[in-house]
Amino acid sequence: MSIPTATSDLGVGTSEREIVVGDGDLSLEDVLALATGAAVAQLPRDEAHRARIDASRRVFQEAVAGDRPVYGVTTGVGACVENTVPETLRPAMAENLFRFHGCGTGALLDETESAAVLMLRLATLARGKSAVRPALLEQLVDLARARVLPCIPEEGSVGASGDLTPLSYLAALAAGEREALVDGKVVDAAHALADAEIVPLALAPKESLALMNGTAVMTAIACVALARSERVAHAAAVATAMASEAIGGNPEHFDPAVMALKPHPGTVRAGAWLFRLLERAEPREPLRLQDRYSVRCAPQVLGVLLDALTNARTMIEIEINGIDDNPAADPDSGRVLHGGNFYGGHVCFAVDGLKTAVAGVADLLDRQLVLLCSPETSGDLPENLVRAPRESAVAHHGFKAMQITASALTAEALKLTMPAASFSRSTESHNQDKVSMGTIAARDLRRIVELTESVAAVSLLGAAQAIDLREQMSGVDSVAYRVRAARDVVRSVAAPMIEDRRLDHDIANVKQLISDGAFDRFARSASSASSASHDR
Repeated sequence: MSIPTATSDLGVGTSEREIVVGDGDLSLEDVLALATGAAVAQLPRDEAHRARIDASRRVFQEAVAGDRPVYGVTTGVGACVENTVPETLRPAMAENLFRFHGCGTGALLDETESAAVLMLRLATLARGKSAVRPALLEQLVDLARARVLPCIPEEGSVGASGDLTPLSYLAALAAGEREALVDGKVVDAAHALADAEIVPLALAPKESLALMNGTAVMTAIACVALARSERVAHAAAVATAMASEAIGGNPEHFDPAVMALKPHPGTVRAGAWLFRLLERAEPREPLRLQDRYSVRCAPQVLGVLLDALTNARTMIEIEINGIDDNPAADPDSGRVLHGGNFYGGHVCFAVDGLKTAVAGVADLLDRQLVLLCSPETSGDLPENLVRAPRESAVAHHGFKAMQITASALTAEALKLTMPAASFSRSTESHNQDKVSMGTIAARDLRRIVELTESVAAVSLLGAAQAIDLREQMSGVDSVAYRVRAARDVVRSVAAPMIEDRRLDHDIANVKQLISDGAFDRFARSASSASSASHDR
């Protein structure tokens, strides 16, 4: 299943397209559109929605009036749940809750991730189970529309009770405290709200807890990383097809008949991409009957990532549309429900699996580059893909250092695949004695995706160099026309390497192509052709 993004590079866009939040489910695409500014949020305008919001508040009000304990309202939080909080101190506790959690560390979430956090919190609270005022929901919509976003340090969450510390920065922004992210700059929150004509809220009892007690940070990071991961898959398929052509590979490895023998959906898709990329008017004899695994088994490696993305989407979209704060209201029965839906175990499981799948693609591409750089495995291309004139070639080194860079990046990606879930620990006076580590896992995935994008960029540059050399040696007609077109996309931002020169800017330029989705069309056209053929 494709995960198109709202804008070409997951940057900030502008749009008047509205997405209703709080009535019906949101898709991953909806969240990305809202996060990037390609769409704006709108609360349901019908009276039924307002009635649901009011009903959830009455459940809590009636419980408090009836002297029934309500966690975080009449009691302390966490291990302090046995403390009874008198009515006179409840407003102060609502403020203290986000203030004492202001201990996040590390880099700030970027603008897209921060906006996604805001939208995910709105999506949960607008469902009418969290006993928050309409004024809070409206303020969240106003913040999103004005792009006044919370400054959220990425470190400090164990993923249950949700993302308490990082989400405290959203609660603080709602109250006009700490800092805001506006146009990529960190500014005083009170000033930012004033400039946007948004009134700070004195958060009522339960509202700060409702904002903080959920999985929005880990889920937001995961949403963005999922979209980037599919673009990595597209780029990797293109790089693989180019490598196959450059070494005189056997396209039969990707034949639909081979894929049908063990039809994992992702493998079938990846095989279709490669088979179509390698189509040519006249068949040619491969240099080897069977290519080495990094080429021959590419559909099976890419297929793991594609199927992991499909499975992760299912889990992430349930998380997006679930009620993940505690306690929640059940207006039908009049009960206050105390539970643990803030636990981020499913997000952690989904992204821990994706970490391995994405890093496996980095490893695949790194191995392909090694094949291209050695005459013994490349079909007698020049060693290290040196393209300098024969008389000066011995003084040049081609892609020798690029191979080292790809190896270093891949090693770092593989190192980060250790499942974060395996490091659950007891914390907060043994109240949070089993935690998900979902936010750490999501941050690991983001880093692995960044590293793999760089490996893919190096791989595409090496493959483009190899295709240039193959054309020189065997003629233009020796290369499949779609592979030539893909090579030309690379060449649109990176010139051939004739003599040794710096290549870091080339890597950055090709990495931007991947982010912009420049290679997506090669995969999608193959998928469409495969579907059309199947339909016939």
